[in-house]
Amino acid sequence: MAARSLSKLPTVPQSSCRRTPHTSSPPVTRNFRPNTLRSPWLGPKCLSLQSSSLRPPVPKVRLVTATVSFSLPNAKPERVSSTEKAPQWSRRAIKSFAMAELEARKLKYPTTGTEALIMGILIEGTSLAAKFLRANGVTLLKVREETIKLLGKADMFFFSPEHPPLTEEAQRALDWAVDKKIKSGDGGEVTTTDLLLGVWSEVESPGHKILSGLGFSDEKAKELESLSSEPGFVDD
Repeated sequence: MAARSLSKLPTVPQSSCRRTPHTSSPPVTRNFRPNTLRSPWLGPKCLSLQSSSLRPPVPKVRLVTATVSFSLPNAKPERVSSTEKAPQWSRRAIKSFAMAELEARKLKYPTTGTEALIMGILIEGTSLAAKFLRANGVTLLKVREETIKLLGKADMFFFSPEHPPLTEEAQRALDWAVDKKIKSGDGGEVTTTDLLLGVWSEVESPGHKILSGLGFSDEKAKELESLSSEPGFVDD
């Protein structure tokens, strides 16, 4: 009885049971041109996908040399005659001054003093003055330690300005270096040696006291000046 009922069921053709292979249609490519990116709420202007607009913004590079050079003193009008040219600072001297300002900020001092000028010379490290100091046992760590002993630690919550102003002793040291170069008449640049000797000329300054305590003397100053005066010497 069951077999007879099953025989009466409609049969499905075998061909209709087969699955037809799926054929994927080719991907639709859209060309996003600037003209197709118009929008009524963006105004009449359209966005541009040109390569120039996709470039990341180039950060503005601040030239330390240009910034620091404005802080360094050049010859005052009364110092130079009309026929003379005001001396400029050498590249190493400018970098040493920049490092001095940075060191004053790291120590959280409100000003850049003669002690910071010495540390700036040592941090720059490639000049004759820096090599001469290290050869005579005057290192950055020693100068930093003596500075803290002499001037003390600053308030940890104090924020030093970006360009800590010069102390009176440091300003006179820089002026001394410029005057020395003018008097020499060689027409060269003011070097780190002139800067260091300018610090040494300020007898009552912290920089002079620190140098003296670390073994620097008038004899050493004359030796350094003699080395910098040798023919062919260039300390740019």
